[in-house]
Amino acid sequence: MKGLYTVLLLILSNTFMTIAWYGHLKLKTMSRFENLTLLAVILMSWGIALFEYFFQVPANRIGFRGNGGPFSLVELKVIQEVISILIFTLFTLIVFRTEHFRMNHLIGFAFLVLAVYFVFKK
Repeated sequence: MKGLYTVLLLILSNTFMTIAWYGHLKLKTMSRFENLTLLAVILMSWGIALFEYFFQVPANRIGFRGNGGPFSLVELKVIQEVISILIFTLFTLIVFRTEHFRMNHLIGFAFLVLAVYFVFKK
């Protein structure tokens, strides 16, 4: 159960972080936000990223083997990276419809998924 909670919290965490890191790039297309200064955008992104930490820290504490969880530190990091790529891909396809994924992107993502396999291989 701790493994499932960890993954769900990491999904939530990465959703907020992706919005914080890349969502502001879409603000120029919204009339309400088109004239924001860089400082305003940074502060907005920090505000969103704060929620990322509300999920990331508990995910790592619950999931870390040293705290009674099922994952080593390396396994936690690799899980987080793959979730990050998946969330980023969905975000890009939904929010930035002009972006296109090419075969080399998909191959790179597949190698990241293979990283999970090799990290968890006993």
